[in-house]
Amino acid sequence: MAVRDVVQAAAGAGGDKLYVEDVFSTYLYTGTGSAQTITNGIDLAGEGGLVWVKSRSISQAHGLFDTERANGTTKFLQSQATDAEVVDGGGSPIATVGIVPNSNGFTLNNNTYFGGNGGGSGATYASWSWRKAPKFFDIVTWTGDGTTNGGSVPSSGAVFAREITHSLGSAPGFVVVKSVSSTGNWKACHRKDGVTQQLLALNSAEGNQNTQSLSGGFCAIQHADAANKFYLFPYSGSVAEVNASGVTYVAYVFAHNAGGFGDDGEQDVISCGSYTGNGSATGPEINLGWEPQWLLIKRVSGGNSYWGINDNMRGIATGGTDAMLHPNGNDAEYQQNVIDLTATGFIPQANQSNTNASGSTYIYMAIRRPMKTPESGTEVFSPVSRTGNASVTTVSAGFAPDFVLSNNTSNGASSRRIVGAKLIGTTKYLRTETTAAELVGRADAVTSYTNSGIVLGADGDTAAFNINNFPYILYMMRRAPGFMDVVAFTQVGTGSVQTINHNLTVVPELIIFKTRGGGDNWRVRVGSYSGGGILNSNSGFSSSLYATNLTSTTFGFNQGTAGYSSGMTFVSYLFATLAGVSKVGSYTGTGADLNVDCGFSAGARFILIKRTDSTGDWYVWDSARGISAGNDPYLLLNTTAAQVTNTDYIDPLASGFTVTSSAPAALNASGGTYIFLAIA
Repeated sequence: MAVRDVVQAAAGAGGDKLYVEDVFSTYLYTGTGSAQTITNGIDLAGEGGLVWVKSRSISQAHGLFDTERANGTTKFLQSQATDAEVVDGGGSPIATVGIVPNSNGFTLNNNTYFGGNGGGSGATYASWSWRKAPKFFDIVTWTGDGTTNGGSVPSSGAVFAREITHSLGSAPGFVVVKSVSSTGNWKACHRKDGVTQQLLALNSAEGNQNTQSLSGGFCAIQHADAANKFYLFPYSGSVAEVNASGVTYVAYVFAHNAGGFGDDGEQDVISCGSYTGNGSATGPEINLGWEPQWLLIKRVSGGNSYWGINDNMRGIATGGTDAMLHPNGNDAEYQQNVIDLTATGFIPQANQSNTNASGSTYIYMAIRRPMKTPESGTEVFSPVSRTGNASVTTVSAGFAPDFVLSNNTSNGASSRRIVGAKLIGTTKYLRTETTAAELVGRADAVTSYTNSGIVLGADGDTAAFNINNFPYILYMMRRAPGFMDVVAFTQVGTGSVQTINHNLTVVPELIIFKTRGGGDNWRVRVGSYSGGGILNSNSGFSSSLYATNLTSTTFGFNQGTAGYSSGMTFVSYLFATLAGVSKVGSYTGTGADLNVDCGFSAGARFILIKRTDSTGDWYVWDSARGISAGNDPYLLLNTTAAQVTNTDYIDPLASGFTVTSSAPAALNASGGTYIFLAIA
């Protein structure tokens, strides 16, 4: 084991915490034809790792760069080809490729292949970065010696050609081997179900090539002693593709359900498994215990099929199409409905060969979505005041948002309150002031969620996010443990309580949800209040409970609500109190200045207030438009009314906010009851 790995393993045992966002990143960028730095938070310079780049918009080879091959960052391997590594300066069009690993990402060299478009600019790219870390990912290299009989595996007696050590500290779930100095297939060994293995070629659509149980192919990754080694086996009597004399090789070694991450150091962040397709529009639900952000899926029985990569940055839309790339093809990204994500895993979609053919077996590798609890409001919330320009526009949040609420602050029909979420896909939105169904295929909506913000479409429709010269306030939020979650689900059954999983990790204190396909009210449940409310109405709360049985992992959805029926689709937004970041609470009005302590240190940047015991609108303030000792602009989420700018209903307070004595009964009637959401 390398000295670095020993030190890292010891640090982990000593209590240092490691999270999935420390070791993996999907980062999207647009080519410029020149050098550019990708800042994704992954320490590739100090810890080492792999960067995989693929153009999304043009047909082009995949590029895999790693820190373990000699000069591996100025050479790349192509997952769709049998070629040896391509060397920097290798000729047109691959003239100046390469990366420079950084402590928080990597820099693309003056790159005309993975950073441009035929020497120009404008092509879009996806990059996936894996950092070496115990119980997650490792890279090993060796030079083949031609051996065909190097010994026998202790637990099975199978004769192997070569034993290769690794530093995962756990049994691998997926190993990919490629000859570096000569041509050869990418040999991929997957644990499948822990009993039988699958031997595949990453560069091929062929199914399983392994006819032996456990020890066939090239690696016996489930033997008891495999926590620090795997085995190379002759395939069809030859070691040409894994151990030919004098040939250099690299292996990318991925863990499976090995723990090692999270606050307690015991959480899994990578899983390798299998499932059988059912041929239905909705496939079998795969329970990982967590929601993935990245998936590699391959059919291994019942015919040839492409490998497929999906990730939530490029888009995995619940009830919509997903952005797909193929490791064994150089084709551009395309859209197809292949999977839906759940709070605990994923569900293959549609009856098609790549993910859900009836009776076919599929293998997968899944990587968990970000899991670190935020420490400040700026990590998860950004209010932006802007003027529409009717052009394709990028709006920065400073983080990768999962939720956006856009409010046109002027009067008229264009003042709609528009809600979008990454989980349900781009060019779609709902409106908080109406019961209307979800609008889809809208060029006037969010057309892309990026690593640092959103991209708005150019359409000038009256319902748009971006009408020329109109004023807007945008609220962007990121899903994060303890703060906020988004859950999309389908009603199953009628008239009872359906249990819905979530990833908030704490008991939800505020739940807002809406049917997507049909017209119905926005339903609201506040954990501290015994009843429920309606977001698109100014009515007081009633005794009706639209969500119930709240726990740190689930909530109960009341199917008995009038108008609900089996098969209806919903989206829900969950919020909780997180120290120093957010506060869901309640207060009783006094009619005088009333300080609301949220436990903050620099005041609230977002405030939502609703009266529950009587009528009252849903008031919203934010720091982008101004929360000051004077007048403070506010909007109402339940109407299309223009913002009001000439009132002083709230004042700043370091620990939260102050409701003033001039506030109306909807905000501060003596004895009135109110609920609020505040974000620091």
